[in-house]
Amino acid sequence: MELGIIGLGKMGGNMAERLRLAGHKVVGFDFNKDATAKLTTDGGLGVNSLEELCKNLQAPRAIWIMVPDGKPVDDTIAGLKPFMQKGDIFIDGGNSNYKESQRRYAELKPEGFNFVDVGTSGGVWGLKEGYSMMIGGDEDVIESLRPIFETLAPGKDEGWGRTGPSGAGHFVKMVHNGIEYGMMQSYAEGFSIMKAKTPLALNLPQIAKIWQKGSVVRSWLLDLTAEALEHNPELDGLQAYVTDSGEGRWTVFEAIDLNVSAPIITESLIRRLRSREDNNYTDRMLSVMRNAFGGHSMKKK
Repeated sequence: MELGIIGLGKMGGNMAERLRLAGHKVVGFDFNKDATAKLTTDGGLGVNSLEELCKNLQAPRAIWIMVPDGKPVDDTIAGLKPFMQKGDIFIDGGNSNYKESQRRYAELKPEGFNFVDVGTSGGVWGLKEGYSMMIGGDEDVIESLRPIFETLAPGKDEGWGRTGPSGAGHFVKMVHNGIEYGMMQSYAEGFSIMKAKTPLALNLPQIAKIWQKGSVVRSWLLDLTAEALEHNPELDGLQAYVTDSGEGRWTVFEAIDLNVSAPIITESLIRRLRSREDNNYTDRMLSVMRNAFGGHSMKKK
């Protein structure tokens, strides 16, 4: 099957490679000329414009968009539309807000275009392990893309599926990432507690390896943690600064709107925000208050 891919960064480039190795025709575009040239060198076809991308795909075209959420997705769709025709499929495989995906579907459907939202998990490991894909959209359109999903997934009938109508794919991926926040926070706190127990001289890389086999807390995240600790057990050279790409916030907002208690995910998000504060004002204010009412000592620079 043919597929156009827009956005040949680490994830998009790996997806293109996985498809190409399985015999699919892949046509790719990226503003980074080196990325498009690499695709051609590897056996795909890198092109230099959206028009050229569309011209090299047979109708009905399927074009997978891997760009940052928000305006870049809308701009990409607007740039493609003049070169596409009714029945063609836009696939948003990035981390878009599900409400935006619902809007795009509602706008494109009356014009004769199809839109599918694919929450994609797997990161840089997807080339080797395959991608988990949570898919929203019309059932018949998704079925027409089955060869693509079967190739990108960990197994032909594993790790992917239609989760519901338009927006459902990105909604499920949003919750998936919220859960991920909580899992990561739990691992980080647990290893911090063990590191602080200095009298026991615990070997954290060894413990991570023990937990990888048979333990109820084993997971892919633990595998990545074990590997990181093996190479840098003291985490030397790293700052305590953790970014977020939006899905955790959206999950918290959605939980509030739905009156669902989600304290773990919420606190995990707050901890990420706290990690970015230099000389944290909140903690300094707490110190001032403790000193004011109880005479507790304050540390000063």
